[in-house]
Amino acid sequence: MDKFYHFLTLASIGLYWFLVAGVTIRVVLKRRAVSVSLAWLMVIYIVPVLGVACYFLFGELNLGRKRAERAKVMFTPFQQWFTQLNDCNAHVPEAMGRHIYRIDELCNNRLGLPALSGNTLSLQQSPDEILHSIIEDIENAQHSIRMVFYIWHPGGLADSVASALIQAAKRGVDVKLLLDSAGSPRFFRSHWYKMMKDAGIDVVQALEVKMWRIFLRRLDLRQHRKIIVIDDEIAYTGSMNLVDPAFFKQSCGVGQWIDIMVRITGPTVNVLSAIHCWDWEVETGERQLPKHPECRIDNSNEFQHPIQVVPSGPGMPEYLIYQVLTLAINQANRSLRITTPYFVPSADLLETLKMTAQRGVEVELIIPHKNDSMMVQWASRAFYSELMAAGVKIYEFYGGLLHTKSVVIDDQFCLVGTVNMDMRSLWLNFEVTLAVDDEEFTKQMSWLQDTYIKQSHTVCKDEWKKRSIFSRFLERVFYLFNPLL
Repeated sequence: MDKFYHFLTLASIGLYWFLVAGVTIRVVLKRRAVSVSLAWLMVIYIVPVLGVACYFLFGELNLGRKRAERAKVMFTPFQQWFTQLNDCNAHVPEAMGRHIYRIDELCNNRLGLPALSGNTLSLQQSPDEILHSIIEDIENAQHSIRMVFYIWHPGGLADSVASALIQAAKRGVDVKLLLDSAGSPRFFRSHWYKMMKDAGIDVVQALEVKMWRIFLRRLDLRQHRKIIVIDDEIAYTGSMNLVDPAFFKQSCGVGQWIDIMVRITGPTVNVLSAIHCWDWEVETGERQLPKHPECRIDNSNEFQHPIQVVPSGPGMPEYLIYQVLTLAINQANRSLRITTPYFVPSADLLETLKMTAQRGVEVELIIPHKNDSMMVQWASRAFYSELMAAGVKIYEFYGGLLHTKSVVIDDQFCLVGTVNMDMRSLWLNFEVTLAVDDEEFTKQMSWLQDTYIKQSHTVCKDEWKKRSIFSRFLERVFYLFNPLL
């Protein structure tokens, strides 16, 4: 019997190291950033068994066979739909500013998707303003409402939105709601889910989390977009989930979540509708491409608010949002100001920010003092010394969890949307951002960032050098895992 157990032990050890060797070869052969590969190898060898399991769960971009096949088939018809927008009189590249012109070229070449003018934009910055505006537009909806969100958390004004959707469905409006399964568990356990289904609303879980599927696709690949499209005439997108901050994550000790949304009318609405249709088809297999915009532009307002919609995620061109971000940063001449709740940049993005500051551009980074992710909070701080040495100014926001994702360049051009400054957002998730080439809107965004700075503490080099050895240790530990955060 002892010999049998001895043999079993040796066989188990041999099998484990055979598995480790196989996973190691897979990590090495997979084409990705060197830092990511090294981080995974460290996890696999330092954390026995669990490290290998984590790699299968989170290590590779795997959408799942059925969704991946759909996305592959979908790309050509959606690209054709996007390409036809080039014939719309709202696409006027010769009238674009220098910032958006190159971004239009990039997105057009990779996805067929052009920047479109003739939009109106409204920057909404308080939760009450945002949610009441959404409710009013839902109450006035005539034909269709399309929504996709990462988080829907019941409570407060979020319940008023749910009630408005139910009433809209009862009067004959076609309502489709797509919510991330991991982000919205409370919604799917609440009575609102059943009430909406009973009212005739199509409610679908995106990337549904089930135990038997955990090894079939990557679990931290999430549907992170926030889009509302009403009657293909009004759209919303931005950083805010469908939550009332007064009822959301009150026990986290980070304060109220601070967000923005942008309310849009014009041809860009149809593009956001098409992005929702993409997400809906990936999950359900149902194709419902919207009509193309009519693009009737008032000549007196002809070239205002050119917007480039930039989607990303599996099935879309790889790293498109990351490319747009670095292209935009490299065009900065005077100033670059970034707000993000989660700052864990790749080595390339870190060097881009440092180089931008070193060539004389005023670079400012505004991030929350307290974060709902301890790992991200410590990993973010590991970059402070390097950034400050290059001339980057860092502000820690004390007025709550600053969740706004924005980039303002030269006070003339901005990026707003759902994208965090981490590798999961830039390389993995379903995300969307708007590149807005409008000075008036950008100044509003810049003024809002000014209010964030007034509620922030400037991180000073001398003070930062005095932090404890324990803090430095935690920063370095979590820094090692930054490619995986």
